[in-house]
Amino acid sequence: MRKTILLASGLLFSVSTQAQILDVIKSTVKDKTGIDLNAPVKTGTSTTTTTPTKSTTTSPVNLGSLTSTQISSGLKEALNMGVSEGVKKLGVTDGFFKNEAVKILMPEKLRKIDTSLRAMGLGSLADQGVKLLNRAAEDAVTEATPIFANAITSMTITDAKNILLGTDNAATNYLQGRTQSQLFTAFQPKVKASLGKVGADTLWKGLITKYNTLTGQSVTTDLNEYVTTETINGVFKMVAQKESGIRNTPAMRTTSILQKVFGAQDGK
Repeated sequence: MRKTILLASGLLFSVSTQAQILDVIKSTVKDKTGIDLNAPVKTGTSTTTTTPTKSTTTSPVNLGSLTSTQISSGLKEALNMGVSEGVKKLGVTDGFFKNEAVKILMPEKLRKIDTSLRAMGLGSLADQGVKLLNRAAEDAVTEATPIFANAITSMTITDAKNILLGTDNAATNYLQGRTQSQLFTAFQPKVKASLGKVGADTLWKGLITKYNTLTGQSVTTDLNEYVTTETINGVFKMVAQKESGIRNTPAMRTTSILQKVFGAQDGK
């Protein structure tokens, strides 16, 4: 019994001593830091404030110094140069035939004729037929400059700035989309005359007749329509090349208006 009383007394003393020590610690902390450890702890969601960062944006291309008239004039000049140089390159012997980018191939509807002729040992005749299609285009395209120039002159560019800041051939695509049908109507008679001039119409009539006789089929095609379309597309490809060059190569901007207009889009 005596041992139990002594043990209990020891525990009470220990607890009392620990409480005193804790009180001393709390008092010291409050004196040194001002923090009261006896105060109840507040719980809740803490909020933090962040300083907003300034977003950086790329400055738009500065076209403010250019008028719509200047932009339109620059685009039209680029197109006219493309047409003039394109026609000059295409309107010579082999201008189409030896330029893989624009060479006129056998019409799709007649490619089985090409295969059959070659199978019968008449490959040279098929080659001659393709060559004459290109000769007709080379002859007809020399008459194209005024037609294309008129189409460019009468073109109204209401969205000139968008075209200027568009793709490398945005102006060419714009022109082609709005003048293709008119150009086709104006150009088709010239192609028809050229087909007759170089003898392409006679040769192809003979080729088709021979094929139909040998195979018992009845293949027909409108060569005039086909060559007209391919010739116009060939010129537009050359115009697109020139436009891309002017846009991307400052040395090709040989006039002040080209330098001013296309210089403004260099940073787009």
